[in-house]
Amino acid sequence: MRHYEICFIVHPDQSEQVPAMVERYKGIVAARNGKVHRLEDWGRRQLSYPLAKVHKAHYVLMNIECDGETINELEHSFRFNDAVLRHLTVKMTKAVVDPSPMMKEEKSRSMMERAADTRSPDARPSEVPAAAPAPAAVSSAPA
Repeated sequence: MRHYEICFIVHPDQSEQVPAMVERYKGIVAARNGKVHRLEDWGRRQLSYPLAKVHKAHYVLMNIECDGETINELEHSFRFNDAVLRHLTVKMTKAVVDPSPMMKEEKSRSMMERAADTRSPDARPSEVPAAAPAPAAVSSAPA
């Protein structure tokens, strides 16, 4: 069996159907004795350029191990599903199980936000101690 990385983009109006679509595609792979090594739902993201007058889409990334017939069936499913705007299948040399750079960036960003939230739980501007009043000017006028 060979290893593949599949990325597909779903129309934003169909975002709530993405989990069912992913389960269907995982079922196709499992039915033919394949394995899903990595599955990442990147959510709705801005497209680089409009596709069919759509500026945002829902991204999903899968790394699978299967035979050629299974890939043909998956691509056939992508092609005839109107909700899938684009798909890309890349043959890999080995199974990829590490988080993608996209997920690493998102994870580090969320960790930084959480750290910032724990530093300032009051969400008030920091209180600056009031400066001591300046001494009154003493006039030393000659008498």
